[in-house]
Amino acid sequence: MKKIYSLLLIAICLGAGIVNAQPIFEKSVSNLRNQRYCEILYGKRHWLSLEVKVFNTQGLNLCPEEQWKAITKESITSKYDASFALLNGPRYWVMDEIHAAGATVNNVKESFSGMEMNLRATIELGLLKQILGSKHFMPNQINRTTNFVYKAGSSIYELTSPAGEIYVMQSYSQIVNPSLMIEDLPDLEKQLKLPSGWIYQSRVLDKDLSLIANGIAHVLQDNLANSYQRR
Repeated sequence: MKKIYSLLLIAICLGAGIVNAQPIFEKSVSNLRNQRYCEILYGKRHWLSLEVKVFNTQGLNLCPEEQWKAITKESITSKYDASFALLNGPRYWVMDEIHAAGATVNNVKESFSGMEMNLRATIELGLLKQILGSKHFMPNQINRTTNFVYKAGSSIYELTSPAGEIYVMQSYSQIVNPSLMIEDLPDLEKQLKLPSGWIYQSRVLDKDLSLIANGIAHVLQDNLANSYQRR
C-alpha cells in the first residue's frame, strides 16, 4: 500500500510540475570568459503584461563597435511595432562555458542594422513591474534553460542579499562605466551602491561551479548594469 501511495504521489507531483527532470543540454560553447557580446530586447504590451524577447550576438559576432553604435531604439520599435526596446551592451561574459537546452536552443535570428543576433530568452513582466520600472538589485524571471559553468581556478564575483540569496555575476557591462574591465571586478565594491545588508565579494573557485536554470533563471543587475544569476 505504501508503495502504491508513493507512486501516486510522484505522479501527482509530475502532473503539477513539482518534479522537474534535469535538462539534457544539447548545445555548448566554451572559452567565453571576457568575450564581448551585445543584446537587444524588444517587446509588445498585451493587456496587463509585457513579453520581451532577448536577442544577443553570442556565436554570431563580437558586436563590432561601429555597427553597435549605428543601431537605435527608434529603428527597432518601428521595424517590429514594439512598445519597448533596449540596447543592452557592450557586455562581457564572466563564466567559462554555457550549455543550453529546450527552447533556448533555436534558429530564430534577426538582423539589427546588419548585425545578426539570435533569440536567447524571453521575459514576462506584469503590470506592477512595468509601473515600478526596472530596479537595481531586484531579480527578474527570465525564461531559459542553461548551465553556466565557472571552472576551478577561475575568479567569480558574488552578491549576497540580506536574506542570504547568492547571485553570481554572469557578465559585466560597459554601459554605465565604459572603461570597466575584468581586472576591476575584484575591487568592484568601491564603485557599487549596495543597498543596506547586501555584500559583494570575489573568490577563486577550488572546484567547478554550475549555475543551472531549468526553464527559469532569476537574474538581477547592480547599479553599473552588471548581471548576476541566483545560485
